[in-house]
Amino acid sequence: MVEEVRIQGLGVIDEAVLDLSPGFNVVTGETGAGKTMVVTSLGLLFGGRADPQRVRPGAERATVEGRLMVDAGGRVAERVAEAGGELDEGALIITRSVSAEGRSRAHLGGRSVPVSLLINLADELVAVHGQSDQQRLLQAGRQRAALDRYAGDALSKPLREYTAAYQRHRQVTALLEELTTRARERAQEAELLRFGLEEIEQVDPKSGEDVELAAEEERLGHADALRAAATTAHEALLGDPAAVTTDAADAAGLIGTARHALDGVAGHDPTLGGLADRLAEVSYLVSDIGTELAAYAESIEADPARLAAVQERRAALTALTRKHGESVDGVLEWARRSAARLTELEGDDDRIEALRAEHAEVTARLTELAGELTTVRQQAAERFSAAVTEELGALAMPHARIHVSVTQGGDFGPHGVDEVELRLASHPGAPPLPLNKGASGGELSRVMLAIEVVFAGADPVPTFVFDEVDAGVGGKAAVEIGRRLARLARSAQVIVVTHLPQVAAFADQHLLVEKSDDGTVTRSGVTALDRTGRVRELSRMLAGLEDSELGRAHAEELLGLAAQER
Repeated sequence: MVEEVRIQGLGVIDEAVLDLSPGFNVVTGETGAGKTMVVTSLGLLFGGRADPQRVRPGAERATVEGRLMVDAGGRVAERVAEAGGELDEGALIITRSVSAEGRSRAHLGGRSVPVSLLINLADELVAVHGQSDQQRLLQAGRQRAALDRYAGDALSKPLREYTAAYQRHRQVTALLEELTTRARERAQEAELLRFGLEEIEQVDPKSGEDVELAAEEERLGHADALRAAATTAHEALLGDPAAVTTDAADAAGLIGTARHALDGVAGHDPTLGGLADRLAEVSYLVSDIGTELAAYAESIEADPARLAAVQERRAALTALTRKHGESVDGVLEWARRSAARLTELEGDDDRIEALRAEHAEVTARLTELAGELTTVRQQAAERFSAAVTEELGALAMPHARIHVSVTQGGDFGPHGVDEVELRLASHPGAPPLPLNKGASGGELSRVMLAIEVVFAGADPVPTFVFDEVDAGVGGKAAVEIGRRLARLARSAQVIVVTHLPQVAAFADQHLLVEKSDDGTVTRSGVTALDRTGRVRELSRMLAGLEDSELGRAHAEELLGLAAQER
């Protein structure tokens, strides 16, 4: 239930507070006083479109804050907690603001949330009906949605199964169409892949082979220089073993001389002893390096034949990397992916046959499920037609009949193959006609109200909001609308913006919207009327004069009638 709504900077409203009660709340006022802004504000609270043109001129933003009482253990409270929000002593605070530039912000339980969350919560909290909803009721999709909502659980299970089958049917159809219409392109792709794989198979590259061959080519290309450098280094360290004399100094000999000089006195000073030990390590290291240099020099040989073979192999690998990857490993990865893709392409014929079989199977299942949906909808349509027709009888349309037509169309759609149309026969003997042809504005208003009253029993929400649902209605029909709204308010909170005194008289609480002298609506401009105030306002609505004796008498009569009904 909505307890309070605070509005700032919205339309003609500078600042206003609406204190709402359970039951039937009615909002009245002079034309242009800002009554419709009440419905607009509630629409914003529950995710309605943020129109910057609704921001009051001169204001930076329009802000609406609502306080709603919700079940602390219910689904709404659970979803608020999931969003990080909190309840305030069982009350949910929702805030929505719209800047003059069009930026919109939403807060739920003190936490910033996307507007889409407010839209999702709205289905469980409120049903808002503005004047435009009457026109939307003329749309075929809205009529089908209304019937589905009424059908409830009986339709939801087969509809879920149908939706899953419908999605698979679309996937299979699209894939089958792609495979059959792109057969030529896929054959060309397979040929290119096959050619590339054959090239790679002929060369037969090995992982890391290009790196190893590059190093080998570098070594073979500089074999003489490498051997000469190793020999020179060996002789510098250990001397030339082929020399006749040994007068030339080598590193090993010089280190040996230094070591011999230290060994005789190393025992007299630990510092010098440590240096002698390190010199011994150097001697061993030089000897080892010299030995390895000798072995390396002997192993290096110029091999023109091997060099040519390496260069030829590298050229073959380079040709592959230019086409299929930056390295041999990249070429091998391309080959792996391409082989898998080729297998897929070569299996297209088998896949097409399998998909055709699955398509036939899914189509048959979809047809079966669509038939179940039609049956459920037709059964619900009979009950729905009877229930709405009964309500119309209570809304001063005793001879009107609503007929809900459910027929199967041609193609599968996301909701089945059914075409749903609400038709109205306004008097006995009249053929049922589509609402856009068979209903006047006042009749359309009553049809929509009748549908909502029916929904209130089948799929209740805590709060219903109506903006001039009585448009185009007067006289006895207006009294009946007030009576039905009061009856609806027995099971839910009802908020109605109206210009009809016959409707306003049935309210449990009457709010009057008045402009101040400067043309704005301020906090004090929304007043909850007492009995005397209601008589004055109803008199104004009836006669155009607050103090008309006849108007006041008629107002008292209306209030007395409504009190008896309640």
